[in-house]
Amino acid sequence: MERKLREKAKKVLNANYNEEGFTIPCEGLYPFQWKWDSGFIAIGFAHFDMFKAKKEVTTLLDAQWENGFIPHIVFHNESDSYFPGPDFHKSELHPLASKKYKTTGITQPPVLGFVLQELYRIANDKIDVLNFIKTEIDKVYNNHKYFYENRDPNNEGLVYIYHNWESGTDNSPIWDSVWETMEKDTPHYKFERRDTTHVDASQRPSSREYDYYLHIIEIAKANNYDDVKIAELSPFLIQDPLFNAMLIKSNQALIDLYKIIGNNDDKIKTLKDWQSKSKPAFNDKLFDKELGAYVHYDLRNERPIRMITSSSFSPLFGGIPSQERAGVLVNTLKAKFGGDDKYLCASFDPENENFNPKKYWRGPVWVNLNWLLYYGLMNYGYDDLALRVKNDTIELITKCGFYEYFDPRKEIYKKECSGYGGNNFSWTAALLIDLLDN
Repeated sequence: MERKLREKAKKVLNANYNEEGFTIPCEGLYPFQWKWDSGFIAIGFAHFDMFKAKKEVTTLLDAQWENGFIPHIVFHNESDSYFPGPDFHKSELHPLASKKYKTTGITQPPVLGFVLQELYRIANDKIDVLNFIKTEIDKVYNNHKYFYENRDPNNEGLVYIYHNWESGTDNSPIWDSVWETMEKDTPHYKFERRDTTHVDASQRPSSREYDYYLHIIEIAKANNYDDVKIAELSPFLIQDPLFNAMLIKSNQALIDLYKIIGNNDDKIKTLKDWQSKSKPAFNDKLFDKELGAYVHYDLRNERPIRMITSSSFSPLFGGIPSQERAGVLVNTLKAKFGGDDKYLCASFDPENENFNPKKYWRGPVWVNLNWLLYYGLMNYGYDDLALRVKNDTIELITKCGFYEYFDPRKEIYKKECSGYGGNNFSWTAALLIDLLDN
């Protein structure tokens, strides 16, 4: 059974791989290269085709801006099946944007540091992969440097995102309170949705939500994607626990890899300085003792967003909480998300009135967050709960196939397959391979 599943996963990845050296998330719905998708995809490829794993990373980093910024989409190819495309984003407005590729002017969670470490862990030929890492690691370091120099206006070790797409959790209920503050200033844009021609509209963000998404980008474009102006003017400035946990995890991965490579004491010192500031700030500012979970902080409106999501548990992967606090997180996870009638882990608090088990990041299970949770739980010795996350993930894919996201309610699977969004989704396949091989 697992062998067949693994072979199917390999076929999904190979089918979505483009000979130019990148893998699309899935056909039709997502026809370009996405930043954090590529990171997870590379981990999957590393188990059976290290050439493609390395190529995935180098192709993405080839589109890095001169200031270290890595965009969330690289438009390698022409396609009319996705909106908003390169003509809307106009990344060339920034003077240091990629001259080789059209890209977006927003980013995604910084996963590449730990992705390089995962490739080294998985590799049979350690020397070959280490030589590869030597060619790419400074680019990832420069990406981290960009964040701390341009996205931390209070110099507190926590970086902000200025668009919900930068979080990776696009339409989470977390953002609803921000949209309320933007309502009167956000116009109704005229545009043609492309996503809803591929996926049921009930599973996607609303058109009014897209107005907010586009409005934030219009503000950034009006200021040539200048970070100083964005920090001053954007109505959306969020310190996101998932984003910052990925940065902290990747910082540590770079430290470990630079030690193996040698002769990088200056960079190791800088990375350690970032860590010594970021971890305490993360724990002091983003942990909500009453909720027993990490939460988002609205930097623009100076208030925590007191809701629990799957992102709330990502600090386990980043090694951020103490062992005692990890226990608090696990109790919250089991109490709110871990009932016998649910698959782990819903993307939003199932007890909250805004929970929607079918609608993108408003409730469904996502394999990439489960993958982070699995390794995070293992880090802290919660092996039994980690195994449940792994088995739930495998069971969902076995029942439905390689979908983008899944309904967390077990009962519904008695009647129908409840995988949603894009099918034959690349990171679902890639991370399943890693879970099966570990």
